[in-house]
Amino acid sequence: MAIYPPEPFRIKMVEPIKRTDRQTREAALKRAGYNVFGLRAEEIFIDLLTDSGTGAMSQHQWSAMMEGDESYAGANSYFRLAEAMDEIFSFRFFVPTHQGRAAENILCAVMLGKEQYVPSNMHFDTTEGNIRARGGRPTNLVIEEAFDPKNRHPFKGNMDICKLRAFIEQVGGEKIPFGMITITNNAGGGQPVSMENLKAVAAVYKEFNIPFFIDACRFAENAYFIKLREPGYEHKSTLEIARETFALADGATMSAKKDAIVNIGGFLAMNDKELFQNVKNELILREGFPTYGGLAGRDLDAMATGLREGLNEDYLAYRLGQTAYLGERLLEVGIPIVEPPGGHAIYIDAGSLLSHIPQSEFPGQALSIQLYLEGGIRGVELGSVAFAYPDPDTGEMIHPRMELVRLALPRRVYTQAHLDYIVGTLERIMARKDEIRGVRITYAPELLRHFTAQFEPL
Repeated sequence: MAIYPPEPFRIKMVEPIKRTDRQTREAALKRAGYNVFGLRAEEIFIDLLTDSGTGAMSQHQWSAMMEGDESYAGANSYFRLAEAMDEIFSFRFFVPTHQGRAAENILCAVMLGKEQYVPSNMHFDTTEGNIRARGGRPTNLVIEEAFDPKNRHPFKGNMDICKLRAFIEQVGGEKIPFGMITITNNAGGGQPVSMENLKAVAAVYKEFNIPFFIDACRFAENAYFIKLREPGYEHKSTLEIARETFALADGATMSAKKDAIVNIGGFLAMNDKELFQNVKNELILREGFPTYGGLAGRDLDAMATGLREGLNEDYLAYRLGQTAYLGERLLEVGIPIVEPPGGHAIYIDAGSLLSHIPQSEFPGQALSIQLYLEGGIRGVELGSVAFAYPDPDTGEMIHPRMELVRLALPRRVYTQAHLDYIVGTLERIMARKDEIRGVRITYAPELLRHFTAQFEPL
């Protein structure tokens, strides 16, 4: 039986949420074009669309915001963030950005050319979108175990080193301006990457003289997974593990809205001085002066505090334990998920649950619609809506190997009763799953279509 961990905090302030009836939800979905991104927040009972910027900040973060220095250049808030950055990441240079995709955009603007490749374990949506927008080709080289939802490999986010080496030799290192890895692996179930694998990836990139950048959105959760699962790290602190992780890389991008537990913010970090100068020039053009990067001083202070809090091991034990509880409860009632449960979210195997719906009719989108209709719960499709794309050489539509629906848990927001309600809702959906039909797209943009696409039921 799944065990729910006690919260390592007390609730100090609450926000009211309300349940709506099914008729109201049906009307809301129709108005939104059957895309849950288009729903109003007040129409949601439990919002699991994302864990990005949706967590509850601590009393220390709120008090740090009161000390925010709003000077345009050289604000004290920037230097307090710089101290936290040096303590945790130790890169020589960094710039703050308003969120992770801004860091990705700047990195691609200054380093990536057309028809160049960027390998990773699995790029997430905004990373893929920014690479494609510059004419590049994102390439996913995760281990095969990642595509077996039932496989309980402890580090299913690992890069396949043989695939990586073969890929570099095939396309040529000169066509790869930088390589990446995502920790934890969001697109593949929130699965961690081992330190052994990080070292092997770094060694291959170094051998071919390819700069190595880490997508660090959930670095603290990844560090705690390493502490729990990798021999030799059980007695190391998450800070020590994080520092060892980033010492392997040439730079990092991060949406601080994840493991820094802030509502807005991110950064792009690097060791190369010339690259830093180019990044600053691009940042000034797009985001703002290099000491604020599109953020208010108060946001920089909240980020500095949150980066340290995100590494707290009592918090991380609760964070991973809460996610594991939801995953194990869903398995108990027969809902197929990506196993083992990840760090920040549960990924329902919609392709298996709704196996009668073909990929061309988007089983994940159909399930996300049913989740909202049945219980007022908002999740997000991470299947063919989010990740299918036309092959740049043939034009043939390439579908992802898994059709998933992600239930992302905002940090320090929902309780055990909320998670049990989610389980009950999915149990009711499963009882009538054969009645559920797919959807077709009536509108979609070229890139990141899942945010604004419109659908109609079949």
